Amino acid sequence: MLLVLGVSGGLSMSSLAAYAAGLPPEDKPRLCEAECEKELENVPMVTTESGLQYKDIKVGRGPSPPVGFQVAANYVAMVPSGQIFDSSLEKGLPYLFRVGSGQVIKGLDEGILSMKAGGKRRLYIPGPLAFPKGLVSAPGRPRVAPNSPVIFDVSLEFIPGLDSEEE
Repeated sequence: MLLVLGVSGGLSMSSLAAYAAGLPPEDKPRLCEAECEKELENVPMVTTESGLQYKDIKVGRGPSPPVGFQVAANYVAMVPSGQIFDSSLEKGLPYLFRVGSGQVIKGLDEGILSMKAGGKRRLYIPGPLAFPKGLVSAPGRPRVAPNSPVIFDVSLEFIPGLDSEEE
């Protein structure tokens, strides 16, 4: 399961006011900014058998990860209102995990398995593929209720051992 770590120490009063108002603070880094959001309106939605839905922001040119391979991905995790509850961008490092092995929520595993390295995608993850038991977030972050849908913007940065040609 994806771990949610604490909020960085530099919250301003405007950030706290944004949290209190139920709005995402403007200073939070995102994988899909305003122009990207507008472009996503014209991207077709793909729905998988499991109920996962996604829109490709950018199709990658690298390989797709085989089940069990380690991947490095950046993500911004949001509740449907757009409030961020976790983000690798705030931590400054991509998240490393073995895809398809249950180290992250089912919807994230499924969404990344069909991506190519270098790609960026918005995942609309239904409750059963997200946090069936819910998630208590860090202070100032929205709580994820049991079986609630979540949205992940994810970029598959690289797949160690697959991105470069073997010599």
